[in-house]
Amino acid sequence: MLRRVVICLIVAIAGIAVAGTADARQRNQINPTPFSHAPCSVLDGRPCTPSFCSVFNHGPCIPEIDYPYGENLQLTIQSVPPEADAAKYRKPDHDLDTIGDLFAALRSCWSPPPSDIARPGMQMSVRFSFKRSGEIIAAPRVTYASAGAPADVRAAYLKSINSSLGACVPLKFTGGLGGAVAGRPIAIRYVDNRDLSKASGTR
Repeated sequence: MLRRVVICLIVAIAGIAVAGTADARQRNQINPTPFSHAPCSVLDGRPCTPSFCSVFNHGPCIPEIDYPYGENLQLTIQSVPPEADAAKYRKPDHDLDTIGDLFAALRSCWSPPPSDIARPGMQMSVRFSFKRSGEIIAAPRVTYASAGAPADVRAAYLKSINSSLGACVPLKFTGGLGGAVAGRPIAIRYVDNRDLSKASGTR
């Protein structure tokens, strides 16, 4: 009798172990690149939820992360864009629906300081965020300026940045883009690549 009980216990324990291993295998099959087979972003032209993570899941899950955008939105704006990029500096004639539309609108807004107070090759980076309504949440914060630039030159470029952005906002976002970029940091690097010697008339 005791022998039968021991055999039954061994069989039961083995069955539980096998079932647990199979269940673990089933729960741990997570696709590490969920967007490789089903991209989901505002660039697709339709609303969607990329992923979700709930307490009701019976295993590890992928948290809701907007992979297509990364942590920051970054772009560079030149005072004189290359001819090949001219289209990227034209303001869209419709509500902004993609990140490309947003970047084009921001590029088209830029108006550098007058040449008499500008500095050749000057660079300044700012960081800010938009509301869903297309307004800026707070004043842009300077994160970088060319080394050695005098205080009055820095002030002139920051004034031009604030004036350029102020003349453009509020931007007209579609619902999808507004939800995607609201509160997300946007970093813009302004590069003054103008030939200021020609602009000032000197040779």
